[in-house]
Amino acid sequence: MRDRLRHALLIAACVSGVAVFTGLVFYERPGLGLGHFFYVSIMLVALATGPAIGAGAAAVATAMFVAAVLLNSHVPSNQVLTSSTGIRFVTFMTVGIVTGYFAKRNRVLMAELHLLAERDALTGLPNTRAFERVIGDRLASGQPFALIVGGLDEPMRDVRNPDDVLQEVASRLLHTLLPGDEVARVGDAEFAVLTHAGSANEAGKIAAHLQRVLAGDNVAITFGWAAYPQDGSNALSLYRAADERLYARRVIHRQPTVVPLPSSG
Repeated sequence: MRDRLRHALLIAACVSGVAVFTGLVFYERPGLGLGHFFYVSIMLVALATGPAIGAGAAAVATAMFVAAVLLNSHVPSNQVLTSSTGIRFVTFMTVGIVTGYFAKRNRVLMAELHLLAERDALTGLPNTRAFERVIGDRLASGQPFALIVGGLDEPMRDVRNPDDVLQEVASRLLHTLLPGDEVARVGDAEFAVLTHAGSANEAGKIAAHLQRVLAGDNVAITFGWAAYPQDGSNALSLYRAADERLYARRVIHRQPTVVPLPSSG
């Protein structure tokens, strides 16, 4: 969308520049001032690019103005070699640089806002919105993967320093998972992981490994898992399967005899 807008601005700049040049050559008369319309072309280029190319557009516009005056028989050519042309160049350059600077700065700020809108403020992990988009991308690829969801076993109100615990979980997951895996915070005390797995059994082994790693840091967390396409063909069915296994694991943990998770060996 943004690329299309930039292309449209650049096309409009070229069209307007040619139109102004043509008007200067055939219709300009002393005192009419059609050359001022080059400001429009310069600003369009600067808005689409930045200060450097905006300055380049200003230089081109000045050269086009000089050429048009020389080609126009109704405007004395000696008007080109005056201080007014230098002033015009300076003002063109100022408009191109200033407009381009603020346009570029605005794009940077918008990108930062977009990033913040998809990040959890506490852990820095992607939030639910961003994670759902990543799941969509994985589904579109058609390659097998695992969805692993986990939640702290202890209610957040009973956790000492809950913010520290959540940040520790996020950090451990990021350092434990392989490059290319995705992890996000999808709830108050819930996390979700996307990783490669060819089957539900393999996904269960990965969940077991993550659970043992966090248990080593004295973090009680239970994971459930689902494998695509074995456990579902869309995000909703995968979440449902992972939640069911998560709930089942928590029930098992409450029993006197605990059935172990699949070993990672």
